[in-house]
Amino acid sequence: MIKKIIVIFLLGLFLYSCATVPVTGRRQLSLVPNSEILPLSYDQYSQVLKENKLSDNQQWTAMVKNAGERIKVAVEQYMKQKGLSDQLSGYSWEFNLIESETVNAWCMPGGKVAFYTGIMPICKDEKGVAVVMGHEVAHAIANHGRERMSEGLVANLGLSSLSAAMGQNPTMTQQLLLQSVGIGTQLGMLSFSRTHESEADEIGLIFMAMAGYDPREAPKFWERMSAQGSGQRPPEFLSTHPHPETRIADLNKSMEEALKYYKPQ
Repeated sequence: MIKKIIVIFLLGLFLYSCATVPVTGRRQLSLVPNSEILPLSYDQYSQVLKENKLSDNQQWTAMVKNAGERIKVAVEQYMKQKGLSDQLSGYSWEFNLIESETVNAWCMPGGKVAFYTGIMPICKDEKGVAVVMGHEVAHAIANHGRERMSEGLVANLGLSSLSAAMGQNPTMTQQLLLQSVGIGTQLGMLSFSRTHESEADEIGLIFMAMAGYDPREAPKFWERMSAQGSGQRPPEFLSTHPHPETRIADLNKSMEEALKYYKPQ
């Protein structure tokens, strides 16, 4: 009986407090507004920059910033066309390259992006950077961090609002909020679910295509990443993502749609 009540409660909660992911149209649980997540995200991003050295490789840095700016424009254009510009309210875009051998990149809620120099040889050029940039920015646009926070509130506390959770168990609530934006890890964002990863791939292809980058570069990047991960210890960026062969196959399935948005610059 108790289980039935819980199921009914969760179903009602999902129907009442859900949002729609841009591009894919998937419905997701949305209990925490971006106005509460973004300030925390920005504080942590500033802390990451204070604790790490920015790369002095001007060529790589320029590629990250240029690809970031172009994809930012594409995102804003896409959201405007769909009447969703309000979902970017409070965004404060930033693109930085951190000096580290770690093969990784991430985007916090609100458009705060970090690449590590370790991933740049695999990106190879700006087109490769755009593949990663589109994917990571897509996580933010799809509000995957907010979704994880919302699911955490329900699963761990059985509550449907941040204020109620803070009143009942502020310590756990704070931990959930921090984890949702990647705080508490050394590398930024925690690994996403398979659903989130596939969704970010699909959305990222469209964003990079709209930015003038050939989306057919995406499978090529993952082929290079797969070769890099053939050793005993795979790169961090690979270990938190689905197998490259699966990803490449899925990307190719989405390619026809993505190419509709591609206009070379």
